[in-house]
Amino acid sequence: MNRLNRLVKEKLAALCQEKGIPVLWDEPMKYHTSFKIGGPAAVMCIPKDSDQLFCALDFARRENLPVWYVGNGSNLLVKDERIDGMVILLDSEFGGEIAVEGETLIAPSGKKLSAVCAAAAKESLTGLEFAWGIPGSVGGAVYMNAGAYGGEMKDCLLWAEYLSPQGKIVHLSKEDLALSYRHSCFMQPQYKDCCIVRAAFSLTKGEPEAIRQQMDHVMEQRKAKQPLEYPSAGSTFKRPQGAFAAQLIDQCGLRGKQVGGAQVSTKHAGFVINLGDACCNDVLNLTAQVRECVKQQTGYELELEVRLIP
Repeated sequence: MNRLNRLVKEKLAALCQEKGIPVLWDEPMKYHTSFKIGGPAAVMCIPKDSDQLFCALDFARRENLPVWYVGNGSNLLVKDERIDGMVILLDSEFGGEIAVEGETLIAPSGKKLSAVCAAAAKESLTGLEFAWGIPGSVGGAVYMNAGAYGGEMKDCLLWAEYLSPQGKIVHLSKEDLALSYRHSCFMQPQYKDCCIVRAAFSLTKGEPEAIRQQMDHVMEQRKAKQPLEYPSAGSTFKRPQGAFAAQLIDQCGLRGKQVGGAQVSTKHAGFVINLGDACCNDVLNLTAQVRECVKQQTGYELELEVRLIP
């Protein structure tokens, strides 16, 4: 079914021109994900503020177009087939600049975590060092309560705001966000049509040199242990209770296992990497085989941390 017929495309093109919304047609998603995998999006709108975002979303609702939100694309696996709907890309230009008010840092959802960490360090604010090098955006980090090296978003997140289907900006406290391991309230069905637009982090004053040293240490750990030289979506599997995914995969002798262009990294078995020509089905087949083998040999059920679109 082609939801974006000629008439719908013409109406959307006219709206985007009127409102100044950048738009791309049949845009390959592999250019917008860290996995470098994904077929074309029928239409990709790139709003620069909440008003443009609401215009695009309101049009999609009126025309019954499915919508997918993408930030830095670092935790996504996009299917190879054409995405028959609208992709909303919230890039680093969305929502203005990062602001610091005392010990509170406020960032639009499209900002990269690396930019947020750098802004905090510039103001000698500590609390976000663990996120240095996480390749995601603020919105994605809030959505999944991203974390690494003993820290996670819920340790420092103060509040978040989202755009409702009615076009209202809604404020959620940290408690409202229901943050837990790789989970937030935005994963619940009632928030399906809501888009995170801004978040605030509660930090504390620290010593500039100590902050920089910790950030350097985190980055050294990443470079030493993670296959950063290959496209991937980061950690492929969630950590099962009482175990570590990479250790279980290693235990099953799956390090280096390959399907097509997808491989269980030889450097870190918790990562599935793209050797250069992997497609979505390669990754899905490989992860399915890994999960089945781990279940049979260890009894643990691995759950994908990577989000599948569509």
